[in-house]
Amino acid sequence: MSNSQKKTWPKVTVVIVNWNGEQFLERCLTALLAQTVKPYEIILVDNASTDGSLDIVRRFPSVLLLAQNTNTGFARGNNIAINATAEGSEWIALLNPDAFPEPRWLEEYLLSAQRNQNFDFFGSKLLNAADPTVLDGTGDTYHMSGLMWRTGHGIAASILAEYECEVFSPCAAAALYRRSALLEVGGFDDDFFCYVEDADLGFRLRLADYRCLYVPLSVVHHVGSGTTGGKNSDFSVYHGHRNLVWTFVKDMPGLLFWLLLPLHVILNLLSIVSFSLRGQGSIILKAKRDAVLGLPKMWRKRQQSQKSRTASIGDIWRVLDKHLMPIIRKS
Repeated sequence: MSNSQKKTWPKVTVVIVNWNGEQFLERCLTALLAQTVKPYEIILVDNASTDGSLDIVRRFPSVLLLAQNTNTGFARGNNIAINATAEGSEWIALLNPDAFPEPRWLEEYLLSAQRNQNFDFFGSKLLNAADPTVLDGTGDTYHMSGLMWRTGHGIAASILAEYECEVFSPCAAAALYRRSALLEVGGFDDDFFCYVEDADLGFRLRLADYRCLYVPLSVVHHVGSGTTGGKNSDFSVYHGHRNLVWTFVKDMPGLLFWLLLPLHVILNLLSIVSFSLRGQGSIILKAKRDAVLGLPKMWRKRQQSQKSRTASIGDIWRVLDKHLMPIIRKS
């Protein structure tokens, strides 16, 4: 019996939200069952898939399947699973169906959590599933303008230093959260549906004075936007750029909101120009129009989250990317 099997580990619930992920699910679930630390439970929320996803999941009897009648989105789907999590589970790990964890994925997370008890959520090293010599990301960076991106996306994995470090938030394609922290901040925002919902969650955890650590030994191979047409699809552009506005309005605290608002407005104007030149003018304008229409609701949510904020303005300023021009591809 290995040391991993002998040790008593905290209970981890792994949550997968799936929509038409048939081509990825078997590999994802097989990798989960091969973990050196077995999940306490695996919950898969299926958002009314029309492919063969359900048939695949049913071949894995240890997976709790929560089949939905409609597509609830990534945000709401995760909340459904979080609410169904067994009471004894201390940690919740999120995993996309197009993300394939290496065998020590969960174990490295838990070892890091034991070493770093002042951190409450953690991110994996994401490798490009098609070419594992290339990084898909090492956590999310949040720029002071409101732009966010996966740190290190597209660079050679070999040039990245292998050490744990604080990051703004994890990419929810593969992330670990203390269950009590998730419940405290109310989980994901259902209104986001998908895209940037993990940055919004990470920001709200930050406002509650929780911190995030990148764990390079916790490795996942990630396809990325595997069921939504790719990162430049109209679907991705619409939700991503609508939700960028909502995240900034909801979460940027106090004086920073007013100081950085002109920069955020410039970011949005530049986005409209950039996507229009790429032939996606109508979709970016729709995204920004719907973002503005949703501002009254987001402002009400802002008042709630800012009222309960315990992190200082300085704490938030410290973890923002403050380059005058965002440096999107960096280690």
